Amino acid sequence: MPRLFTAIEIARDSALSLSLLRGGLPGARWIDPENFHLTLRFLGDIDARTADEAVAALDRIQRPAFRIALRGLGAFGSKKPHSIYAGVTPSPELDALQGDVDRALRRVGLAPDARKFVPHVTLARLRSAKAEEVAHYLSSRGGFATQPFTVTRFCLFSSRDSVGGGPYLMEEAFELVEAPRTGAARHEVMAAHAPFHR
Repeated sequence: MPRLFTAIEIARDSALSLSLLRGGLPGARWIDPENFHLTLRFLGDIDARTADEAVAALDRIQRPAFRIALRGLGAFGSKKPHSIYAGVTPSPELDALQGDVDRALRRVGLAPDARKFVPHVTLARLRSAKAEEVAHYLSSRGGFATQPFTVTRFCLFSSRDSVGGGPYLMEEAFELVEAPRTGAARHEVMAAHAPFHR
């Protein structure tokens, strides 16, 4: 069974902005733009029956669509950095959705995630990168920010890659509740989920 996780897709324009950050850091393995995502909760390697129960539980979540933006860059692993990420502006709606996802999965018997939820989009995995080079990379791109985009759904993804970074396969999509939109706003949502082309 592949590893499963729930995540939010990144809008096309924001993914383009993230892709422009690639390069300039020795020892970095950059994530392909089509694999950018914001992880809500890992499920891990679970059996097919538990996966079906998880999908049913996630499908019962009812939350309104909301807007988020990406802002700032950082690294995980202070003394020995192992990944570079883009941060997310504070969002009570995002925190509430993640809490619902976590509770739904715990109800079907999955253990709580031991890690605290830190919203981010991973840009690169690092292999033997020097801390000073990582610090220079981050400081030279400290003003990074995207325009807000609308989150209209969250998804269940699978990955068979043992080292992370994709490719990821979307297994299920769970729509968020939306109020009626104007033509301009509807166009934005459609663009957000259009395939990313480099």
